[in-house]
Amino acid sequence: MAATGRPLPSPPTGAVTRFAPSPTGLLHLGHAHSALFGHALARRAGGRFLLRIEDIDASRCRPEHAAAIEEDLAWLGLAWELPVRRQSGHMGEYRAALDRLAARGLLYPCFCTRAEIAREVAAAGHAPHGPEGPPYPGTCRRLSPAGRETRLGRGDPHALRLDMAAALAEAPPAGGFSFEELGRGRLPADPAPFGDVVLARKDVPASYHLCVCHDDAAQGVTVVTRGEDLKPATALHRLLQTLLGWPEPLYAHHPLLADAAGRRLAKRDGAPSIRSLRERGHGPAAVRAMAGFPDRG
Repeated sequence: MAATGRPLPSPPTGAVTRFAPSPTGLLHLGHAHSALFGHALARRAGGRFLLRIEDIDASRCRPEHAAAIEEDLAWLGLAWELPVRRQSGHMGEYRAALDRLAARGLLYPCFCTRAEIAREVAAAGHAPHGPEGPPYPGTCRRLSPAGRETRLGRGDPHALRLDMAAALAEAPPAGGFSFEELGRGRLPADPAPFGDVVLARKDVPASYHLCVCHDDAAQGVTVVTRGEDLKPATALHRLLQTLLGWPEPLYAHHPLLADAAGRRLAKRDGAPSIRSLRERGHGPAAVRAMAGFPDRG
């Protein structure tokens, strides 16, 4: 039983789960809850638990934080298969996936800055909505082929966006997109509100959305365990899985761990790190209990 009061869902026998943090800081109790949740499901299923380091953003990720993640998880008593997959070592695989989408006319270069997009959204009177804020207004989608080639030829910085309308036209499943949530059955999933989402940023060769779907398929993950804050992204992930022929995993979204005031635990709000709790003298069992997974006698 997690601290949230919900029982663990029942995964299929042999389930493969994963914990996939970004090494941008030290793990806190919310991270520990997520890792313990995935680990517990794998153990319940007699399956496998994987650790993946999502370090594609070189400007924010640090090797020392990646090392601290493994140290803290081991201290908590978790074990995972080796080797640990580090996304920074697989950029060529993500590029190949992007090339497959581009060859089908599903990607286009976007030269807009964030400020330019904000101005155009404001001028058009678009109210913020959708999982990631206001949808992109489609400025660069409307560029002529010659205009795109000119800007690409002179090396203008650009992101790569998914042409959502074209993608939905190519991969419309019968009955619409959906996903299987453990304990709840199939739930509808509409990727359209994401709009022309970025799949490769100007400063990062591939996006979280592309990399996480690729890696879950490459590693044979059968149950994706993660926080409820990422549940909306499942709709976009189902679209990418369909477009690229990747297997559809099951999903288990857990409630987020909160403090006494009901606020979600987050690094930016000063959530206590596992390292600080260790330094204060708390043992692994005590920290597991704080994270919602008390040991059972």
